[in-house]
Amino acid sequence: MTRAQLVEQIRTKKSYLCVGLDTDITKIPRHLLSSPEPVFEFNKRIIDATKDYCVSYKINTAFYEALGLVGWEAMERTVDYIPDTHFKIADAKRGDIGNTSTQYAKAFFETMNFDAITVAPYMGADSVKPFLEYKGKWTILLGLTSNTGASDFELQPAGDGLLYEKVLNTAAQWGTPENLMYVIGATQSDWFTNIRQLTPDHFYLVPGVGAQGGSLKEISEKAMNKDIGILVNASRAIIYASTGEDFAVKATEVAKAYQLEMAGYIK
Repeated sequence: MTRAQLVEQIRTKKSYLCVGLDTDITKIPRHLLSSPEPVFEFNKRIIDATKDYCVSYKINTAFYEALGLVGWEAMERTVDYIPDTHFKIADAKRGDIGNTSTQYAKAFFETMNFDAITVAPYMGADSVKPFLEYKGKWTILLGLTSNTGASDFELQPAGDGLLYEKVLNTAAQWGTPENLMYVIGATQSDWFTNIRQLTPDHFYLVPGVGAQGGSLKEISEKAMNKDIGILVNASRAIIYASTGEDFAVKATEVAKAYQLEMAGYIK
């Protein structure tokens, strides 16, 4: 998906909501466990319930890899089921030496039809560039994350600034605003003004709204650019809005509430 297509979807739906399919088989409604494919069946119903209110889905691959072969099969079926109108993110946090990253890119961009993948920048340019070589695909680089451990490295001094600032500035030279996004955690809202000044044109994937306590209003006010420029991810708040048989109905209600709030912030 190109940047223009993504922006068009955001403007048309008046939504920059990304629904996180972090599907934990121990948390899905018990009545689905009798299904031959409980994880996929859960995802299918969540997608049907939320697709009118979001522009993107993010699959955290760890929840699927933990199940072995059946998990990978559920992930592939889920990616194929998501409409092509929606931006499909593999939250895989890959990144290794060049030839290994090349295989990761092939796995998620060719074998599975994802539009984007999250990538760790620690090993530098040659570990990231294989992902950037795919036309119409996106690399979403970890910038400033929501977890408490972000202070261990990301917020430490590096040269004339902080390490996360060096990551943003350096990586901006590897890709462009057409194929490179950054992960910026919603709980780091105090930093958003500075981050937007450093990277005025890039999109951000923003996890941490909802169950983790990030403020949608504050993020929207500080991080938007002329193309909106943010995808705000909500996972548990939507997919586990109910653990009963009404889980899809409740997911619809929460997703719609996010969309209505977002519509009010879009200029």
